[in-house]
Amino acid sequence: MLDGFACAVLRGSVTGLLGPSGSGKTTLMRAIVGVQVVAAGTVTVLGHPAGSPRLRHKVGYVTQAPSVYADLTVRENARYFAGLYRLGASAADRAIETVGLTGHAGQLVANLSGGQRSRASLACAIVGRPEVLVLDEPTVGQDPLLRDELWAHFRRLAAEGATVLVSSHVMDEAGRCDRLLLVREGVLIADDTPAAVRAAAGTDDLDQAFLRLIRGRVAA
Repeated sequence: MLDGFACAVLRGSVTGLLGPSGSGKTTLMRAIVGVQVVAAGTVTVLGHPAGSPRLRHKVGYVTQAPSVYADLTVRENARYFAGLYRLGASAADRAIETVGLTGHAGQLVANLSGGQRSRASLACAIVGRPEVLVLDEPTVGQDPLLRDELWAHFRRLAAEGATVLVSSHVMDEAGRCDRLLLVREGVLIADDTPAAVRAAAGTDDLDQAFLRLIRGRVAA
């Protein structure tokens, strides 16, 4: 449950949604995508109610569990999703290359490692170049080099005007974001730039900053 939660995610930015497991990150992302029942309050995406039919081709979503067809190859999955956007094979191939799976394009998803399946799911989400990209812990299980390449791609998407919301519980990724939403037990405890979060907590370490903000709230 999200309690008194109010925020705005800016277009053309990478916003980090951070907090421990069970803090409400996935609930918020599902609400933005339009697959979460919202009992009270409103969620607006690109000027329309979340889940509106007109948003279907404008919002990309990568869940923690890979959302691809295990009995198809990586290439077949990407081309299927490209077809939904009326795009050709070249768009699918570019997406596969972006996530570092060109060498595995002909493999069945069922035969991929967990990290590779996650990348295949990401390829399918970005193939249509969505205006809003919601990513639920997309770098979990990825090696440091690929994590760096994926974050570089998230930055490029934002530079091209996309709104990128990335959840994580790994604080070393927070510094890569333009803005941070720090969540604990459904409550938004910080909504600011990484520099401002550090300043408010009086430390350059974002891990420590998060802990100090939590402790400060509990003490209050």
